[in-house]
Formats: sequence, structure tokens, C-alpha cells
Amino acid sequence: MTTANHDQVLDKREIAAALLRALERRHEVLDAIVESNDRAEAVATVAQLLDTNEFCAEAVLNLPFRRLTKAERKKIREELDDLDAVLKWTPAERPYATGAHFRLRQFSDSEPDRELFRARCEEQLDDAGAARVEQERAAGLSRIDDESAVWLVAEDLSGTEPKPVGFAFGELQGHEVDVAIWVQPELRKQGYGTATLKHARTELAAYFPGTTIIVRSPA
Repeated sequence: MTTANHDQVLDKREIAAALLRALERRHEVLDAIVESNDRAEAVATVAQLLDTNEFCAEAVLNLPFRRLTKAERKKIREELDDLDAVLKWTPAERPYATGAHFRLRQFSDSEPDRELFRARCEEQLDDAGAARVEQERAAGLSRIDDESAVWLVAEDLSGTEPKPVGFAFGELQGHEVDVAIWVQPELRKQGYGTATLKHARTELAAYFPGTTIIVRSPA
């Protein structure tokens, strides 16, 4: 299974899991929806209640009444089992892959962001001395100022403080955006790369409308 297909199956799996949890907690979900002021608040509340992302919460709100029966719940559970059977790994093995409690923000000139960038350069550059790292950073900031690049810091929001886990780099090349992600070595194989990629596709499509997003495999 290719990475793209795996991501698609994972997305379907997360929707099915969210729907099943919503049906099992249908009274709480209904209360959360009817107490919300608008759809956006309902989506956010349901996402928090079910510990999922807003994409899956939208699917819960779109669930038709005909799927509330026991027979339909059984179908959703069987679909979930089928999807788990074809996945190379599941969210239980990489818990952060769903993208819940996760965000991308723009790279800043703060020391924590500089330190994270230094860590990335030390792993990926042959000559990662201070001068070379600063040269790479300055060149990137120049492209950002020219609106030909976007650097995003990936953060895990599940703790008391945001935890930086890596980067998503978007570089404009004609009518295409070359996307690369990087996750700190000690945080790999936990789903952060998948979450970063999911969020990056949406964020970069907004930054560069009308372009094609081209994803490179991380080094």
C-alpha cells in the first residue's frame, strides 16, 4: 500500500471510529450539539468530547438518522475492522496520527524555533556549523518575505504547554508547492509525521491557492 493510500485508509478509519464512538455516546453527543450556539461550536465541542479532529466531528454532525439503528452500527463496526485489517499501522500504534490536539503555526524568530531549526540542520546537512545554519535560516526567511515559501512549526497540544515536534516546509516552484516535513528523531513512529502532513496540505493550499501540492518523503 502506498503512503497516499495508507493515509486515505487511515482517514476513513478515523471517521468510522468517530462515528462508532458518537453512536455509543449518542446522548452526550446530542446534548453537546443542541447546547451549541452554531455549527462551528458544535464541531469543536464534539471533537473534544470524542477526542478526535474536527474533520471527523464534521462527519458525526452529518450522520443521517437512518444510520442510528443497530444494524447500521454493526456495519460501521465491520467497516472499522476491515480498515484495521489493511492498515500498515493503526492509531493505537501511532496515537498522534489522527491530528487531534495538534496544530501548525508559522515559524518565528524565537529561540525555541531557532533551536528546533538547528536540530533539523544538524541531522540533514553535512556542514551544520553555526554559520551554515544561520545561512539556511536567513535564506528561508528571505523566501518567506517574498511569499515564495512558508515554514510551519508542528506542535502537539495534548499537554499543558505546546510541544514543538517538527516542521512542514512549503516552497513555491512555479505553479507547484514542494512540501517537506521533518519530525524530531526521538518523536518518530508515533504518528506526528502523518499529522503534520495532514495539516500541511490544508494550510499550504490556503497560503498558495491554485497551486498543486507536491509532497516529498522526509529524509
